[in-house]
Amino acid sequence: MSPIVETSTPPQTPTPIGPYNHVAKAGPFITIGGTAGVDATTGRLAGPDVASQTSQILRSFAVMLESVDSDLAHVLHVNVFMLNMIDFEEMNRAYVAAMGDHRPARTVIGVRELPKPGVLITMNLTAVSRD
Repeated sequence: MSPIVETSTPPQTPTPIGPYNHVAKAGPFITIGGTAGVDATTGRLAGPDVASQTSQILRSFAVMLESVDSDLAHVLHVNVFMLNMIDFEEMNRAYVAAMGDHRPARTVIGVRELPKPGVLITMNLTAVSRD
C-alpha cells in the first residue's frame, strides 16, 4: 500500500503565491516547495538583502518542518536559487547561522528571475520526520 500524501501550509508561514501548499509529506519523507524570504506576519520581504531573506526562509522552514514532526536537523537536501551569485558568501553566512553543524546535501543554482518582485533567493528542501 502506498503512503498517503498529506499537504499543508502551516499558520505562521507565508501564503503561497500560486495553487499549491508549502509542505508535502508521504510516510517519513517531507518536501517543502520553493519558499522566499517573506515574513508571514507582515507579508513583506524580511529585508532587501540576501542574508535577511535567507534567514527568513530558514525560519519559515523550521516552522513548516515542526508542523510535520521534523526539524532542520532532519533535512536531507536543500536547493538554493539565487539571482546573483555574488551574494553566495552572504547567503552561506546566514545559512550556517541557521543550520549550525548540520550539513545536508545542497545545490545552488543561479537564476535569471524569480516570481515575486524584490526576491533575491528562494529555497526548497527534502527532509525526513524525526521518527
